[in-house]
Amino acid sequence: MKKKIKVLQVIPTLGYGGAETGCYDLAHFLPEKGCKSFIITSGGELIKYIDKKKVKVFSLPVQSKNPILILFNTIIIFFIILIYNINIVHARSRAPAWSCFIATKLSLRKFVTTFHGTYNFNNKIKKFYNSIMVRANLVIAGSNFIFSHINESYGNFFSKNTRKLLVIFRGINTNYFNPQKILPIKLDKFSKKNNIDRNKFIILLPGRLTYWKGQKIFIEAIKLLSERSDIPPLETIILGSDQGRTVYKKQLIGLVQQYRLGKIIKFIDHCEEMPIAYGIANLVCSCSTEPEAFGRISVEAQSMQVPIIASDIGGSRETIINDKSGYLFKNKDPKALADTIIMVMQKDYNSLKSIGFEGRKNVLKRFDVDKMCQTTFTEYKKLIELSR
Repeated sequence: MKKKIKVLQVIPTLGYGGAETGCYDLAHFLPEKGCKSFIITSGGELIKYIDKKKVKVFSLPVQSKNPILILFNTIIIFFIILIYNINIVHARSRAPAWSCFIATKLSLRKFVTTFHGTYNFNNKIKKFYNSIMVRANLVIAGSNFIFSHINESYGNFFSKNTRKLLVIFRGINTNYFNPQKILPIKLDKFSKKNNIDRNKFIILLPGRLTYWKGQKIFIEAIKLLSERSDIPPLETIILGSDQGRTVYKKQLIGLVQQYRLGKIIKFIDHCEEMPIAYGIANLVCSCSTEPEAFGRISVEAQSMQVPIIASDIGGSRETIINDKSGYLFKNKDPKALADTIIMVMQKDYNSLKSIGFEGRKNVLKRFDVDKMCQTTFTEYKKLIELSR
């Protein structure tokens, strides 16, 4: 009888980001395949949704870059590996990856990492710190863009050993992000709570409030739209928390006031159920000025059958079929964004429905969460078989 594979995932926090939801989804998928699933994290909103009968959670300060805490985490992780007989340790960030690397070396267990972003560097010390993500038996890239970044920046780490680098596209829960599953009463409640006029053309910009997510580009584009008289009345929503970046949020509010767009642009800090936010939108924008590793917003919007416009950089170039399941605009160019929005606004009902249909078909084929989890599980099994 084969022994159960026991997988320990380590992630700084379990919030609502792409890395965190991927960790959460995989943790609950593994028990369905006869595995035992463990997570180490410092906390986060998703913890309350974890099925404790399927997944065992340990709390450690793995979000910290403090060398003393990294060493402390190493010791605890080492003992967790031994006590629970963990086969595979999967790290999803640099600081905890250092602890996992040392612990797996000492315990002779398999080490896996996932690149959830571009870890840039401007000196040898920073590159050495980042390099922990490619010191694993298996290195997973979330997109072809990230795969190229790893090869270009850290390719030398793969030349003298048997480490494996491959692409496993991130996936989303297409059953959750499904327009057919949204109750109309929830759409009405969200609209009423946030004073949203659904008789207008609603444009949604989701994402945490940080400069590289492109909120300023979006506001500049909406200013250009406000000067037009040949488009339907519109209302726009910037949805996301400032996560303590109060100065940046004040800058955004100031820009809205400067352009007198207070009646067109509204800020909403949080939406507990993101499908509802997508459900009230006629159009979704992703205006990142730096490359997205994957582009989760673009995929979620497509799954919800809502037209998406995204910057023509990074992962969005892979997740969107341009002019079919969505549109790409020239990065950092408010006029290009405004022109693309106008083009979408002027399309007829059937054309917009067709874009939505193609978007969901694209996601179901390539970016469903079950496909991501199954592929990862298959690679786990290969690692275990190699060690026998």
